[in-house]
Amino acid sequence: MNPANSENLQAALLPEHQKLNGNGHCDKPDLSDPSLYINRELSWLHFNRRVLDEAIRPDQHPLIERAKFIAIFSSNLDEFFMIRVAGIEKQVEAGIRKKTIDGFTPSEQLERIRAEVIEQLKLRNTCLYGDILPALAAEGVTFVHFADLPEKEQVALNAWFRKEIYPVLTPLAFDTGHPFPFMSNLSLNLAIELDDVEHGNLKFARVKVPSVLPRLLKLNDIEGLGNDPSCMRFLWIEELIQQNLGLLFPTMKIVQSHQFRIIRDADIEIEEDEAGDLLQTIEKGVRSRRYGNVVRLDISPEMPDFVRQLLINNLEIEGRNVYEIDGALGMSCLMELLGIDRPSLKDEPFIPFNMFEEQRNGDIFSAISSGDLLFYHPYDSFKPVVDFVDRAASDPDVLSIKQTLYRVGSNSPIVKALMKAAESGKQVAVLVELKARFDEENNIGWARALEDVGAHVIYGLPGLKTHAKLTLVVRREPQGLKRYLHLGTGNYNPSTGKLYTDYSFFTDDELLAGEVSELFNALTGYFRYTGYRSLLVSPINTRKRIIEMIEREIALARKSSGGRIMMKMNSLVDPATIQALYRASRAGVQIDLVVRGICCLKPGIPGVSENIRVISIIGRYLEHSRAYYFANGGSPELYLGSADIMQRNLDDRVETLFPVFDPSLVERVRNDLELQLSDNLKAWKIGPDGNCTLVRNDAPKVNSQERFMKRRTQKKKTTGIKGRLGLN
Repeated sequence: MNPANSENLQAALLPEHQKLNGNGHCDKPDLSDPSLYINRELSWLHFNRRVLDEAIRPDQHPLIERAKFIAIFSSNLDEFFMIRVAGIEKQVEAGIRKKTIDGFTPSEQLERIRAEVIEQLKLRNTCLYGDILPALAAEGVTFVHFADLPEKEQVALNAWFRKEIYPVLTPLAFDTGHPFPFMSNLSLNLAIELDDVEHGNLKFARVKVPSVLPRLLKLNDIEGLGNDPSCMRFLWIEELIQQNLGLLFPTMKIVQSHQFRIIRDADIEIEEDEAGDLLQTIEKGVRSRRYGNVVRLDISPEMPDFVRQLLINNLEIEGRNVYEIDGALGMSCLMELLGIDRPSLKDEPFIPFNMFEEQRNGDIFSAISSGDLLFYHPYDSFKPVVDFVDRAASDPDVLSIKQTLYRVGSNSPIVKALMKAAESGKQVAVLVELKARFDEENNIGWARALEDVGAHVIYGLPGLKTHAKLTLVVRREPQGLKRYLHLGTGNYNPSTGKLYTDYSFFTDDELLAGEVSELFNALTGYFRYTGYRSLLVSPINTRKRIIEMIEREIALARKSSGGRIMMKMNSLVDPATIQALYRASRAGVQIDLVVRGICCLKPGIPGVSENIRVISIIGRYLEHSRAYYFANGGSPELYLGSADIMQRNLDDRVETLFPVFDPSLVERVRNDLELQLSDNLKAWKIGPDGNCTLVRNDAPKVNSQERFMKRRTQKKKTTGIKGRLGLN
């Protein structure tokens, strides 16, 4: 390309006040210019579109796994409306017109969100009904319609309905004598038009589709409908209910019935200054979640205008909150298909590598004493994390266990081990974060169970969520008391430990152990320790230290024309950090970012971010680990931990990022990041316009997640493994 033309093209990408000088760069770009940022909400929707693409592309996953991604996409979108859209709706209602850093008012954001969501829902349905379901039918897994069944099977199915479903249903009338019925969050409902033949007028009623019953009825399991395992048939439960509405309204004629589904504001507001008992406040908030304002109404396109208007008026919503959707409403139930016994339609099972069992005979404390250990889940088994707590609970030499719990699941072996430790007389202190969204009920139950056995339970700090992942074990040994640590990037949840990529770090480093002890004292007491030298702790010093390390790369780059930063995180939103990265790019620092979800930074803008590359990897496992690598002129520094680069993580949460001191482990993580950056099968590249495109090049094909699985599989087959524990 002609250099002059190239310069003109670069100039066209810049706002008027950022035109290039004679050297092809901006003299003083305004780094607060809205054009340099991607809208947070649209960036999240772009992420969810990448999740949907895992279902759309037929060569990426087996059929049932593709259906699973439809379910994940749908569940993600529901939560987005419950939290993010609900918050923006509140801003509009309050008359707030303050613009986001990218220049959108709340109303403008809602307009763009609606347009994007409508387009994505169309893509989802085209994929499901035009591709996945026909392909499943070809494999003997069929979704049927009641009307297409033989009469004998219809009779059998109706008999089963009267026995198994009819007793659970509750018809609710709506007229002058019956108020408009309450509809809970995420409920699927039938709006029914009735002809009151006796009185000669039309009536309206509502029937809720019971969430306590499976949404997908497996006809093979119903007597009289066949049990051929090679031909599995499913029927949406709401269709069967619609066929039998006459049983609920025996004196009336069913004119029509229409599906609709509502999503409510589910963000719990807690006035902690007024909350004498945080536990009771959270419990009340969880109960009130089902009563939040409606933020989305899904309806079938065939719904008559008068029924639609009746719902709009009584649910008190605006037209922008109504979404017409063909077919079934609410697709998260497609997760039920994972219960099908058809291995050929699912991912091949992967058995992770357990380093403790393979190399150390399960002797956890001696393994940690021999050197720092680093695991990468789910490729490395999560079992050593559970074993660490369980061994500490049963070891007579262990005196104390302290741990933070954010999301632990409904059947937690970690919590059971802590309860066992408390019952045996050990000092057990647990910070259970009650404000972990959508896990509040689980955490309330575990908090009470721990208190019942004598553990010290802390519910979190006022105004801050505790999101850090920390375990501290104090053990009596011949040379005196010794502290062992587990520090992680993910939750203490064995279930997600099989699905999320996260690092686990074990160490007995005294400096880190001392600072973690101070942090626990700050969490359980009144003293706020601020003297952290190695540990990065939000909201105290995380942003400050991250930006300082970026600035250090800038200074080194100016001296030696070098500098390298690699960061992996779930979200990049914080303006101050983004602007520091822009400055680093302008100084010539090479910056590679792996951002799974929200990314408000625009890479590749001439004179601003041309040295920044951003990719997002979406695959079999959820990319959840956080890693921050700085080349530091040949003496690299690496931090792992729980914090993303968002204002909420840096200012409104207790987060930790911990240093990895062992050069071999630093090199291992650097290699992990380089492998992910070379991915050209599952990676998406974010462009200067904020749009995403699949990474495709002529290099050898790399699926980074498959590479990690293959490495662990090879390790299990290898005998006489050399080198330190935890190395690739």
